[in-house]
Amino acid sequence: MDLNYIIAILAAGVVAGTPILYASLGEVIAERAGILNLGVEGMMLVGAVSAFYVGTFTENKWLGLLVALIAGGLMALIHAVITIDFRASQVASGLALTIFGTGLSAYLGRSLVGIPPTSTFKAVALPVLSQIPVVGKILFNQDIMVYLSMLLVILLWFVFYKTKVGLLLRAVGENPSAVDALGHNIFLIRYAAVIVGGMFAGAGGAYLSLAYSPSWIENMSAGRGWIAVALVIFAVWDPGRALLGAWLFGVIASLGLHLQALGVMIPSNFLQMLPYIFTFIILVVTTRETKHRRSGTPTALGIPYSREER
Repeated sequence: MDLNYIIAILAAGVVAGTPILYASLGEVIAERAGILNLGVEGMMLVGAVSAFYVGTFTENKWLGLLVALIAGGLMALIHAVITIDFRASQVASGLALTIFGTGLSAYLGRSLVGIPPTSTFKAVALPVLSQIPVVGKILFNQDIMVYLSMLLVILLWFVFYKTKVGLLLRAVGENPSAVDALGHNIFLIRYAAVIVGGMFAGAGGAYLSLAYSPSWIENMSAGRGWIAVALVIFAVWDPGRALLGAWLFGVIASLGLHLQALGVMIPSNFLQMLPYIFTFIILVVTTRETKHRRSGTPTALGIPYSREER
């Protein structure tokens, strides 16, 4: 296996990991505010079908992406109302949202199966940067949504750790009573975090249908939303580690496809299972570590907040 082939695998891995990265970043935002959202899979599917429908019939991929962001945000709004206002189980609400999103996307996409896309995100080499040996071919010869995901990681890291907004968001996930006592609106902050997180998941879905595999196929997220939730734990709620985890998953997924292309005598079903097996192992190992270190886990995660119980 020569260097060019390795570069091709890594570049494909970045593409494969990008929809998971968007979803993971969204979940990091929501969980930093103390809200667990297991509806990521459903939000990605609704985002994917919305983006493909609008992008195809308007021939405008950017409009398709915008609608996906809105669709993901609206799905997340449902979760926010149920868990923040009515203080229902965040786990139950998230699972219901995934089931709802899966069914809704299948219904909306019935007439879209087999229709070729008219506007998609294609690779655009960045001047100068794409000429950097090895790294340029892997990172800087991608489509614009990949570049946006990298910028979002940097932006979120800066917001989380270098701004008052980030400090407030993290504080809400750690000690909402203290933040409330300082006069800040806990419910507004959590609403904003959940909705923005849903928009990120919608963007991940849009990437699937407008860039990664330009088409609409029922259940095309194929469990990526669940992997995104698991990667948040692996990333210990940090945007930078979320990027590494998503790309690592993408590389393993890409490796399976390339091994098949090379004619490696391994059952195709096993190769398709590799990314999910890897995610399971990483999740188990990381969970064992966080039990001992309690590193990065928002203290108030999954706990409904009530002002009367301060």
